Amino acid sequence: MQNYWLTDVRLETGYRYENGAVSGTETGLFHIRITDGKIADITAASAALEDTLPKKAMHGRLMLPSFRDMHIHLDKTYYGGPWRAPSVPANGIFTRFEEERELLPRLLPVARERAGKLIELLLRAGTTRIRSHVNIDPVIGLRNLEETLKAAEDYRDRAEIELVAFPQHGLLGGQTVSMMREALRNGASLVGGVDPATVDGDIEKSLCTIMDLAVEADANIDIHLHDGGHLGLFTIQRLADLTEQAGWQKRVTVSHALALADLAPEKAAETADRLAQLGISIASSVPLGRTIPIPLLQARGVEVMLGDDSIMDHWSPFGKGDMLEKAGILAERFGLSNERALGQALGYITGGITPLNGEGEQAWPRIGDEASAVLVEASCSAEAVARRSERQAVLFRGNLVSGSLDPK
Repeated sequence: MQNYWLTDVRLETGYRYENGAVSGTETGLFHIRITDGKIADITAASAALEDTLPKKAMHGRLMLPSFRDMHIHLDKTYYGGPWRAPSVPANGIFTRFEEERELLPRLLPVARERAGKLIELLLRAGTTRIRSHVNIDPVIGLRNLEETLKAAEDYRDRAEIELVAFPQHGLLGGQTVSMMREALRNGASLVGGVDPATVDGDIEKSLCTIMDLAVEADANIDIHLHDGGHLGLFTIQRLADLTEQAGWQKRVTVSHALALADLAPEKAAETADRLAQLGISIASSVPLGRTIPIPLLQARGVEVMLGDDSIMDHWSPFGKGDMLEKAGILAERFGLSNERALGQALGYITGGITPLNGEGEQAWPRIGDEASAVLVEASCSAEAVARRSERQAVLFRGNLVSGSLDPK
């Protein structure tokens, strides 16, 4: 279904003020015409629709931009199979690496099916853009990539899925670099990496190899960095230097970046300014125990994206696959509890798109925008974030991909 009307859709139109402070969100009801995957018309609900296009009554449900999960591992999950918690406590990441040597070959026959189940979970929660890291390592080779590419193809009309070639067990050992090159020629679109100091044992060689692979393949970078303290900060600083030298501005993401949680506010601000200058983004799963200063980063101009990371796998038994839940956790963690702050927190899971900008001016949707949206049971974005409101329908480029356009 590409050409139709959504009628009586609730959209945000501005803020309501009391004594100079935002006290609520103004909304109105509109009819929205979807044509060829785009928003083609927005008209007041009081207007009569006289054409013969199908009309789907939304009964005042709020429309929000669809969500993005920018850090997940589709290729190694127990989700979709029997319940299973991690079998042994992790004694650092190397314990999990050893476990993967036996586990991943056993999971391979169901990797495509499990990835599909996980994508379905994300779709139901409103996510239509997914960035997944996929193991490229001496044990599994490119086989996890092959199965995850099949799953991505299965859902090509329901979600936008990009894959990161991820050398989970280290980049510099064995034939991993050549396998990474092959992965980038065969469906992976980003170059990954993990802890150049702790895992690769050579910060300079690891980072230079990552950048060389990216430049050679004209690919963006998304590197896991769990190392904290001065070690992690030095790695970030050196990556920034290489980004500038290669002209790779706005093409690099640091996932986790846990060293930022260890910095004094002044040093964190200084580091954030350097990242913002180079367009280096941060992806965070908002861990409860060690959360990086996300609002500070955003205030200094750093793009911060959120992701689920592990969902029910050998690393963690947790994870809901719900990015609205992630936005709500972020808001709780940093005390973003007023109307404006809650509404703007939605931007962390939508690529920065919010119905109202920070000044309360209507910013989304606009005619010509991609019709990827979520219809929710909420009065405004702030309520949706705070209450993790129920998703009624999810659209991807105009197509219904989850839920129903026939609400009761």
